[in-house]
Amino acid sequence: MGGFFGTILKKPCINDLFYGTDYNSHMGTKRAGMLTFDPVKGFNRSIHSLERSYFRSKFEDELEHFAGNQGLGVISDTDPQPIIVNSHLGRYAVVTVAKINNIPEIARKLLDKGMHFSELSANNINQTELVALLINMGSDFTDGINKVYRNIKGSCSMLILTEDGIICARDYLGRTPIVIGRKADGYAASTETSSFPNLDYEIVRDLGPGEIVKLRADGIEVLQAPARREQICSFLWVYYGFPASDYLGVNVEAMREAGGRSMGREDTTEADSVCGVPDSGVGHALGYSEGRGIPYRRAVLKYTPTWPRSFTPSNQSRREFVAKMKLIPNKAILNGRRVVFCDDSIVRGTQLRDNVKTFFDCGCKEVHARISCPPLVYGCPFIGFTSSKSDLELITRRVIQDLEGRHDAKLDRYASTGTPEYEAMVKEIARRLDLTTLKFSKIEHLVESIGLPKCRLCTHCFDGSSFDPSDAWKEDHADAWKEDQPDPQTGK
Repeated sequence: MGGFFGTILKKPCINDLFYGTDYNSHMGTKRAGMLTFDPVKGFNRSIHSLERSYFRSKFEDELEHFAGNQGLGVISDTDPQPIIVNSHLGRYAVVTVAKINNIPEIARKLLDKGMHFSELSANNINQTELVALLINMGSDFTDGINKVYRNIKGSCSMLILTEDGIICARDYLGRTPIVIGRKADGYAASTETSSFPNLDYEIVRDLGPGEIVKLRADGIEVLQAPARREQICSFLWVYYGFPASDYLGVNVEAMREAGGRSMGREDTTEADSVCGVPDSGVGHALGYSEGRGIPYRRAVLKYTPTWPRSFTPSNQSRREFVAKMKLIPNKAILNGRRVVFCDDSIVRGTQLRDNVKTFFDCGCKEVHARISCPPLVYGCPFIGFTSSKSDLELITRRVIQDLEGRHDAKLDRYASTGTPEYEAMVKEIARRLDLTTLKFSKIEHLVESIGLPKCRLCTHCFDGSSFDPSDAWKEDHADAWKEDQPDPQTGK
């Protein structure tokens, strides 16, 4: 997915920028970048790969080279960022958290207008540069950002550092979050509220969907009011979010525990203990333990000294090996017991199958899995929480393929809890993973645990529901949209 942090202060910002960005490290594993601006020294930028190292180890020795009171940092799962631009809007830099599905289509239009792309990554167009080119087509930053909203299919939130402050623009349907923090010296904007406490920022508020604001060291200017619709990604609470983070005022760990309690109260499975697969399965397991009345035990632990996060080796076999290496089972707690273990989700099923085998090898009598979200039946076109290139990489789709002869048959039935199709799919997944039993959270429990109306949540990966942001933009900006369309007679 990715995360970012931007700050503008009345004093040099590099310490806040460095540590604030570092607190977003769990949001991505590919690349990171930092940039500062000083009126005399200009822009200073550094970008590094994170695939085999940590953010701090890459940037710590460079901190003395950064100067200025405002800066941007980004953890990217896509392209090298930030991008520095010199245009009719002035000098600026931009970072994004985005998944743009129609890059070739937009690129052709821009190339036809005489524009060019310079920031190629592995021979692919850098989507943050594409965003910058669309912004440059605007009469001002607000107009340019709206050109991004009306042209892309997918999602895009961004921070833009100008010579006059930092512009924050949240995805038009709010699928990814931006929260504003404040302290005596200035302001910050971040994907994660957990980046604020240790830097002494207090949460001011979340940006609304499609809202655009400018941060200066002495205040916030609203450039565009929030849109009417919101579809924040529900998977942020399930998987991505750091436990101490809040989205729209809802704490990640509190949500996970609430979901676990709901599942535990409904379950009748007899077991000796409950454990959570670190990290994102732990909160769910604690809640399940409370709801079911079965003691929580740390039966599997993450080895944090050298495996604090999931790196992305270059080949699949090594990725699977890394996933195994970072988790260590505690045989003394597993041997001879019936164990319920809680995990955030099942995507491909590879790692879970390995965990189940390990549990049985450690002497478990029964292994029951309780998953904190519904089955992932639909691939995500909005934020890309997995690196899957095909829906067939989802274990649900492979099972449906084998049951129906087509991986896309009767998806609404397979996604609906309690239908014969759903029950057959879950039973088959349990069989393939060698589980004693398998249960997924119901979508009603997921929504209830978050505590927001379902209409404000994106649950596409679970039930296929979605709303096109370009359609939402047309609703909120009908006149501007009509003006932006080609003439039906001339095509211009």
